Amino acid sequence: MVFNSIAFVVFLPIVVLLFYLLPHKWRWLMLLAASCVFYMWFVPKYILILLVTIVIDYAAGILMEHYADQPRKKKTFLIISIVSTLMVLMVFKYLNFITENLDQLCASLGMETHLMTHIILPIGLSFHTFQSMSYVIEVYRGHQKAERHFGYYSLYVMFFPQLVTGPIERPGNLLRQLHEKKEFRYENISKGMRLILFGFFVKMVVADHLGEYVDEVYGHLDEYNSWTVLCCMVFYSFQIYCDFFGYSTIALGSAKLMGFDISDNFKSPYLSKSIAEFWHRWHISLSTWFRDYVYIPLGGSRVKYGRWVFNILVVFVLSGIWHGAAWTFLLWGFAHGLLHVVEKTLRKALPTRGHAPLTLPGFGNALRVVKTFVLVTLFWVMFRATDFEHLKAIFVTAFTNFGGGEQMSVKPGVWIYLGLFILSDILLRNTRFDKWCDDKPLVLRWLIYAVLAFMVICCSSVCNFPFIYFQF
Repeated sequence: MVFNSIAFVVFLPIVVLLFYLLPHKWRWLMLLAASCVFYMWFVPKYILILLVTIVIDYAAGILMEHYADQPRKKKTFLIISIVSTLMVLMVFKYLNFITENLDQLCASLGMETHLMTHIILPIGLSFHTFQSMSYVIEVYRGHQKAERHFGYYSLYVMFFPQLVTGPIERPGNLLRQLHEKKEFRYENISKGMRLILFGFFVKMVVADHLGEYVDEVYGHLDEYNSWTVLCCMVFYSFQIYCDFFGYSTIALGSAKLMGFDISDNFKSPYLSKSIAEFWHRWHISLSTWFRDYVYIPLGGSRVKYGRWVFNILVVFVLSGIWHGAAWTFLLWGFAHGLLHVVEKTLRKALPTRGHAPLTLPGFGNALRVVKTFVLVTLFWVMFRATDFEHLKAIFVTAFTNFGGGEQMSVKPGVWIYLGLFILSDILLRNTRFDKWCDDKPLVLRWLIYAVLAFMVICCSSVCNFPFIYFQF
C-alpha cells in the first residue's frame, strides 16, 4: 500500500480509530495486523521473508542476553544473526547483480554461462533489514534489553508508517514507545494532520510534476539541448528530495496521529555548506546507522590519516551499494566519499582567514551552499542513470549540445510549486512544518492548510509516480 493512494486514505483513519477505541493491551495486535495488511498489499508472499528475519533476530536477542556472561557465545549469536539477515538481503537484492556480472565476465573470457537469476526485490527490504540489525547490535552492546514479547518485537520491525521507506528506527526510540500507553490528545491529531497534508503537497504536487520532465528528458536525450538536460538535472535533485522527504513527512504524521514520535529524516539538506553537512541533513537515519555501526567500529576519525580515508570510503561505498545493486550506485557512493575526504583535507590544510573588508555578510556561506548543491546535483546523475552508457550520454548531452536539440517547455505552475517548496525549505531549516505552525496566528495557519489542501486536490500531477525509495 502506498501513501498517495485511495486505499491508504481509507486505511489510516480506520487504524487510528481502532487504536484509540481498543484497550492498550490489544493495540499491539491491531497495529501488527494492520502492518501486515499494509505490507501484503504489494506482494503477499514476501511477508514470509520478513517473518524469517524477525524470528532469527528475536531469538538472537534473547540468546545473547541469556549468555551475557559468556562473551564468546554471545558474539557467536550476534554473528549468526547478522550473517543470516545479510544473506537474505544478499539473495533478494544482490544475487541478480552478481550473476549478471559473472555471466558478462565469463562471456568476455569466451565461456558461455547462464547464471542470471530473476528474483524480485521485496519492498523496503534494506530498511527493515537494517532496523533488525540495529536491534541485535544494541542488545549485544548492552544498550537494549532483549524484547521477550514476540508480538511487540514483530511490530517494531513492521510498524507500517516507516516499514517500507524508513526512517530506520532504533529500538531505544520506537520499541520503548510501542509499550507505552498512548492517550488521545488533540495536539497529536493536529500535528499529524499537518504533517500528512504537507507531505502530500511535497510528493504529489512538487515531486511528481518534476518527475514528468525528468522521465521525458532522460528517456529521450537525443531530442533535447544541453540547457534542457542541465535543467533536468536540477529538477531531479528536487524530485528525489521531495519524493523521499514527502514520504518521510507522511510517515511522521501517520505515526504522530497515534502519539508515536519517529525520527526526522531530513533537515533542509540543500542548504548545506559542505558534503559532510549534507549527510548530516539527508537521510539522517541511514547516515547515523552507518556512523554508529560501521564508521565508529572501524576506528572513526581516531586513527591515522590513511586509515581515516579508508574508513570514510568504506562507509560511503557501502552506502552506495545499500541504495542499489548497480555499479552506478557504487560510483555515486564513492564520489560522495571522495569529496568528503577532499573537503576535510583542504579545510585542515588551508589556513583560516578572516573575511575581506568588501565581503558581504553571509556571502561566503551562500557560495558554499551553491557549491555543495551543484556537486550533489551532478552526483545525482549517477544515482538516476540506468547504467554507465546512460550516465555518459547524460553528461555528454549536458555539456556538448548547447546549440542543437529542443528546449524543454516547462509549465509556469511547475515553477510556482518548486518556488513554494524552496521557500518552505528555507523557512523550515531549523524546525519542522508542524512545529513551525504552532506559534502562527489562527487565520494564517488555516489559510496555509487551505492552500495546501487545494493544491493537493486540484494541482497534483496526473502521473502517479511510485516513491523512488521503494526500490531500495
